[in-house]
Amino acid sequence: MQKWQQNLRLGACAVTVVCMLVGFVGMFNHLRFVFSDPLEDMSHGWLVPIFSLYVLWTQRKEIREVSGNPSVWGLLACLPCVGASLLGTRGIQVRLEQVGFIGLCMTLPWAFFGRRVAKRFVFPALFLLFTVPMTSYLDAVTIHLRLFASSTAFVLLRGFGINVVQQGTMIVSEGAHPFAVDVAEPCSGLRSIVALMALTAAYAWYTQPTWRRRAALFACSVPLAILGNIVRILSICLVAACANADFALGFYHDYSGYVVFIVAIACMVACGEVISRVCGKRKGATGTTGVPPVAAATSEALPQAGGNGQDARCPSGAALPSAYSIFHFALSICLCALFLFQTQAPNPQIAEPPSVEWPKSLAGYEVDDILYCQDEKCARTFFASQMMGETNCPACKAPLDGRSLGENTVLPRDTTILKRVYRSDWDVQFLVSAVISGAGKSSIHRPELCLPAQGFQMTNPTDFEVAGRPYHAIQVNGPQAPPALLVYTFFNQEGVHTASHLRRIFLDTWDRSVLNRIDRWAMVTVHVSALQGFSLDRPRDRAELERFLRRIEEVLP
Repeated sequence: MQKWQQNLRLGACAVTVVCMLVGFVGMFNHLRFVFSDPLEDMSHGWLVPIFSLYVLWTQRKEIREVSGNPSVWGLLACLPCVGASLLGTRGIQVRLEQVGFIGLCMTLPWAFFGRRVAKRFVFPALFLLFTVPMTSYLDAVTIHLRLFASSTAFVLLRGFGINVVQQGTMIVSEGAHPFAVDVAEPCSGLRSIVALMALTAAYAWYTQPTWRRRAALFACSVPLAILGNIVRILSICLVAACANADFALGFYHDYSGYVVFIVAIACMVACGEVISRVCGKRKGATGTTGVPPVAAATSEALPQAGGNGQDARCPSGAALPSAYSIFHFALSICLCALFLFQTQAPNPQIAEPPSVEWPKSLAGYEVDDILYCQDEKCARTFFASQMMGETNCPACKAPLDGRSLGENTVLPRDTTILKRVYRSDWDVQFLVSAVISGAGKSSIHRPELCLPAQGFQMTNPTDFEVAGRPYHAIQVNGPQAPPALLVYTFFNQEGVHTASHLRRIFLDTWDRSVLNRIDRWAMVTVHVSALQGFSLDRPRDRAELERFLRRIEEVLP
């Protein structure tokens, strides 16, 4: 390759990379906030790109040696990645932007330097997946991890002779040292799983010479993290039961994670040694050539010399055709234009919220409002008819509000919540709630993700329609309450009605990404309870529910 052609290719690639970094400035700023947010617990994200760059630095010699001709296939592979990043930018879907960015980290080297160079970028690029915040998308996994950890710790504590009771994800003891340990979402173990997976992937890359052995060690990270989290919860309960609950839930709770993580790392190293002994000694690790394991693993993929004494790739001394030089120039202009266009994504339009207002009177029903104590330790609920105009909790004197303390502290400020209670002549109580989302995406979540953590069992999911509106019903069985029923449905300002949470998420993502519009979704839930229990399988209960849903249908858009 002539000198001017080398300079042209490197210059075009450098300009393209700079424009790509500029195009993803919004994504970088968001990740900087996520990595610094204690609630996200993703501080390991700062180290992930540093390690990816280090891997590329250690392979710089091999990358230069296998550099070949530019590839049209690499350019075609870049286009869907650019499309994903554009949709992510316009729809405020940062995770979609990250997927596009990671894809470009693999396809751009392919387009400029050929397939063999791109293969060296696969692992460093895929390692960047550990910067993608997935906790909000894995809520269904989180609740199962919480229940598994609390159940396992409960069984072990009972085996140790400690009298404890499990209530959902909470372990309660009223013995000599009473305590209540709740395995909350940050303690589910999901975040430690992600961090340990990243560490294990890095450790496996440099200690295991084959992809099969790396995958085997990487697979060990999940059970090790789960085991470590269970040990941590168990130790907190033991310290609380044998010493002091305040110390266990305070100082020890905050710093016990480091000890458990060290134990998990020790187990990871032990698993790596077991895999190495079972699979045999690594090739080249102790040979006389002095070739390090990584170089030995990558040298196998180097192109071999052909019959004429030249590499199968384009030799460094040969001149590239002029068409390739034109390709470099055109590719750089095309991609730079797309990346700069990405920075000009317009702000989405926020739609007006749907109009919802529960009637203050309903024929055949007694109407009441519900009030929540804003003290975390008290957390009592009252009916407005009982309070006689009082605005403070009679037990702890804390303020009362129509929204619970959790709803006021966790949900975004622009979330609208409307609640009301209706009692029928058959002593059936209907607690109706409408949650209208704001500009964010965290206002609405499914009841299936929070009620099991409170000790409720949810069974018999059923889909049905009333007056043309779809509903999803679930039987709710509490530990100390008769069976109840939970019914919910979704709709937005455009008149779209659905009972499927998955369909609502898809429509919301489509509107944000393609239509550049933030929909205002409303989730209407109806909690139905009675002294003798309530079941959709009983004809009388079903008829009573459908009668009530037809009545409130008159006030819903």
